[in-house]
Amino acid sequence: MKTLYLITARGGSKGIPGKNIKPLAGKPLIEHTISCALRAGASPDDICVSTDSEEIAAVARNLGLKIPFIRPSELATDSAGSYPVMIHALDFFLNRDVEYDRIILLQPTSPFRLPEDIINAASLWTPETDMVVSVTEAAANPYYDAFETDDDGFLHISKGDGSFTRRQDAPKVWQYNGAVYVISTSSLRKGPFNTFKKIVPYCMPRERSVDLDTPADWMLAEFIFANQLNNLK
Repeated sequence: MKTLYLITARGGSKGIPGKNIKPLAGKPLIEHTISCALRAGASPDDICVSTDSEEIAAVARNLGLKIPFIRPSELATDSAGSYPVMIHALDFFLNRDVEYDRIILLQPTSPFRLPEDIINAASLWTPETDMVVSVTEAAANPYYDAFETDDDGFLHISKGDGSFTRRQDAPKVWQYNGAVYVISTSSLRKGPFNTFKKIVPYCMPRERSVDLDTPADWMLAEFIFANQLNNLK
């Protein structure tokens, strides 16, 4: 079984300008993810940083990685999703007679992911699985405190009959935290994530599920590092 560790890091970012190379806890953000992949046992030859930025590429090279390609500009826009970026990487290697059974997608915006998160999520994957994805318990629960409006503009519970009076009694619900995706390439060739039927959750605590999208997220990450709340790093 052959695994491609794909780190997606475009140069443009409106929420946090230059975030992938912006220093966090003394090193560029992307270094946290590269280091995590290496500590999880990934060979440098099987780690691919897909980027359109020469600055990001230079950081990766300084950490011992090869940059096999610079991502085309049409795959580095605000509207470009992960799916075409993954297919582009797979096709690049396939054209060089390198075929992967699965992709482990690692986004640089999850700096509190641990090597064991990658290892443990990967251990849940089987060839019959479309994807193993890291999740955390959702902050809002559609059975308890998530609401929708009806045609008259009045709120009603999103799911169920509204009979739960304690959050602890409501069914648990999960949200993707963006840290680890272990994806069968055969499934990926058939369509994007929303077409997958066999998705296995890998659960992570909320304190390791911070996803950096806004300046407020960045401030929270700096606080966590400064106060050594992530004591396994």
